[in-house]
Amino acid sequence: MEKIKTTHSRRSFLRSSMLAGGGLMISFNWLSEFNLSDKISGLDTAEQWNELTGYIKITPENVIKILNPNPEFGQNVMTSLPMIVAEELDVEWQKVVIEMGPHDNVKLGPQFTGGSNSVRMYWKPLRDAGAAARHMLIDAAAQTWNVPIEEVTTKAGMIYHEKTGKSGTYGDFASKASGLAIPKGVKLKDVQNFKVVRNSQKNVEGLKIVTGKPLFSLDHNQEGMLIAMIEHPPAFGMKLKSFDASQTLKMPGIKDVFSLKLYEDGFEQAGFDTRTFNDLLVVVGNTTWEVMNARKKLSVQWEPTTEIKETKNMFGRKQDVVIPAGLESSQSHYSKMQARAKEPATQLRKDGDPETAFKNAAQVIERTYTAPFLAHNCMEPMNCFAHVTDEKALLVGPHQAPGWIEPTLSKILNLPADKIEIQMTRMGGGFGLRAYGHYVTEAALISKKVKAPVKLVYSREDDMTYGIYRPMYTATYRAALDANKNLIAFHVKGGGIPEHPVHANRFPAGAVDNYLAEGWELSSNITVGAFRAPGSNFNAAAEQSFLDELAEAMGKDPIEFRLELLKRAKENPVGKNNDYDVDRYAGVLKLVKEKSGWNKPENKKYSRGVAAYFCHNSYAAHVVDIVKRDDQPYVERVFSAIDCGIVINPDAATNMVQGAVVDGIGNAFYGRLSHKEGVAEQNNFNRYRMIRLREAPKKIEVHFVENDIDPTGLGEPPFPPVFGAVANALYKNTGKRLYDQPYLEALNNNPA
Repeated sequence: MEKIKTTHSRRSFLRSSMLAGGGLMISFNWLSEFNLSDKISGLDTAEQWNELTGYIKITPENVIKILNPNPEFGQNVMTSLPMIVAEELDVEWQKVVIEMGPHDNVKLGPQFTGGSNSVRMYWKPLRDAGAAARHMLIDAAAQTWNVPIEEVTTKAGMIYHEKTGKSGTYGDFASKASGLAIPKGVKLKDVQNFKVVRNSQKNVEGLKIVTGKPLFSLDHNQEGMLIAMIEHPPAFGMKLKSFDASQTLKMPGIKDVFSLKLYEDGFEQAGFDTRTFNDLLVVVGNTTWEVMNARKKLSVQWEPTTEIKETKNMFGRKQDVVIPAGLESSQSHYSKMQARAKEPATQLRKDGDPETAFKNAAQVIERTYTAPFLAHNCMEPMNCFAHVTDEKALLVGPHQAPGWIEPTLSKILNLPADKIEIQMTRMGGGFGLRAYGHYVTEAALISKKVKAPVKLVYSREDDMTYGIYRPMYTATYRAALDANKNLIAFHVKGGGIPEHPVHANRFPAGAVDNYLAEGWELSSNITVGAFRAPGSNFNAAAEQSFLDELAEAMGKDPIEFRLELLKRAKENPVGKNNDYDVDRYAGVLKLVKEKSGWNKPENKKYSRGVAAYFCHNSYAAHVVDIVKRDDQPYVERVFSAIDCGIVINPDAATNMVQGAVVDGIGNAFYGRLSHKEGVAEQNNFNRYRMIRLREAPKKIEVHFVENDIDPTGLGEPPFPPVFGAVANALYKNTGKRLYDQPYLEALNNNPA
C-alpha cells in the first residue's frame, strides 16, 4: 500500500480549521482523469478533473462530518454522495453530519452536476476517501495500543482490538491520525457487505426544506445589498439602441439605471458561456418590488442585430459560431426544417448497403416526427448574489458547474481565481439550464459597476423568454421489409434548430444489416442548451414510436420485437461501435414486461404503451397505461424498470424516476414554446402549459435491476422513454398515431 502526503489548496479556511479542537481533517489529493467526450455540450460526460479531494472531519467528541462536493438541485446528491464515504468509513449514518462543501475543484473534483454523472464520477474516489480515512484511524489505534494493525477492526464508528479487549471511538484517535501519511490503494469493501449504501436514507435537508429554512440563493441577504433586474430586448434578433431612464429614476427606491456589455467584442467564450442578449439594460434599487415597478417606466428603443461571428472554446476545441440576424418564427422554422430535410445530410454511420436494400424492399415504412422548443421552467428563476470589489469577488448562487464559470469570471473581472469565492446554494431546479453561467457573470458585472453587493433576480417572464431552450427537432425514420416482413434496412435522418439530435451508434444500430444514420442543422439566433437528457429526450420519442409502428406492420408484439432485435445485436452484431450493452437493455424490457403484467387479461382495460432507451450509461423502460377521463386521455399508471447499476439510496432513486415520469408526461402532452417575429409567445404559466397535480398518474411503480455494476446515470435516463411510451399508449387509446409534440395539442387539432 502506497502512502502519500498532501498539500492544501488556496482555500485558507481549510488550513485554519484542520486541527481545530484536536480533531482530524483529512484531505485526499489523487489524480483521476476522465476523457472528454466530443459531446460535452450535451452533458453526456463531464470535464476532466485533475485532482479529487474528499474531506472528512472527526472531532474528539466523535462527531463525524462529511462534505458533499457536488451542487444539489433535488437529485439528492447531498445525501447519496456522503453515503458512499460513510460506507467505506464504517460509521453509522445516523451519527454523520453532512455539509455542503465549498467550491474548490482542485480538492473536490469537477463539482459538476449534469449528464447524470454525479454518482458515477465520484463513486470510486469517494470510496477511496472513506477507506483511506478508516485505515488511518486503525493505524493510529494500532500505534497507540502497540498492537499489529492487522488485528485492529472497526464497527459503526468504533475501533476494536479483540485480543486485549481495547476499544475506542474514532474521535479518540482523530488527532493522532491527522499526523499520519494518507494511504493510497486501500482495499475497498465487498459490495455484498454494504450497510449504508443500498439502504434508503432520508434526505438530509428534508426537514429544512419542509420547514422553509433559507437554502436557496433567493433567500440570501447581506447588509447593504441592492436588487438588480435586466430589461432585455422583446425579441430574439433585437438589441439595445438607446434608452431614457428619467421616469424610472424618479421611482421610489431606485439607485441607478445603466447599460453594460456582458462580453466585450472579441471575447473567446468557454463552452458554457452561452448567453442570449449581450447588451444589458440594468435597473438597480432597494427591493425587488420597487425595481420591478420602476423597470416598467423605462423608455427603450431597440434595433435589429446583424450577423454575429463568435469563437467558442469547447474544452480545448475551438469552434467558430455564426449567429444569423433576423426575426424568426416557429411557422417558418417548421417550413425550413421540412425543406432542409429533403437535402443531403452528413453521414454519421453506415452499415451494409441500405440504398440497395430500400430499392429492393417489398415494403417501405416512412414516418417523420417533430418537437418544438421547450423552456426549462425551473421552480426557482435565475438569480445570483454578487459582491465584487477591486480586490476580490464573492458569488452566492445556484449553479450546476461552478468550476466552469470561475475562469470566465476571472477574465471578465480581471481577478485571479484565488480571489474569487463561489458559494453553492441549493438549486430550485436545473435540468441543464444552470450549467450556463450568464446570470452569474451578469450579477458580477452589475456589482462591480455599482460598487455594492447586489442580488440579480429574473422574473418568471425574464426566465422564460431569455432563451437557452431545448432545441427544435425533426427526424425521418424509414424501414425496409422484405416479402416475408423481415426487417432488412433501417434509416434515420434527423435535424434541428440549431443542432441535430441523432445518436448514430445507439439501438437499433448493430441489430440491422443495412443501417444508415444522417444528421443536419439549421442556424438560429434563438439560444439553446442542455435540457434533461439532451437529444435523447426527442430521439426516444421518435425512435420508440417508430419501432412500435414497425412492430405492428410486422405482426409482432412490441416488446418481443425489441427483444428480437437485441438478440440479433448480441449474437451477430453489425458494426463495431454499438454503444449499448445488449443484456442490460434487454434486462429492463424483460423486467418491465414482468412487473406490468404486459399481456395479462386484467390489464386489457388499459391502453398500454411501452418504450425503452439507453442514455447516460443507463437503461430505462416504461409501460404507460392510459384511460379516458373527461373525454381526454389520462395516464393512470406507469411501470418503470431501470438499470443504473448499484442503487445508492433506493427511496431517493425511486423518487427521481417518479419525477422523471411526471416531467416526461407533462412535456409530451403539453410542452411547447413558440416564437412569432422573434418574440416568445409563451412568457408565463398562463400560456406555457405544464402538467398539473390532478393530471399526474395515480401510480408510478419503479423497479430496479439488481446487479453489482458500478453506478451509472439516473437523473436523465428515465426521462426520454416516457415520451415514446406515452405516444404508443395514445395510439392504442385514440387509434391515431401522433408524430408531432406536444401530443394532446396535435390530437385535439386533428381529432379525425
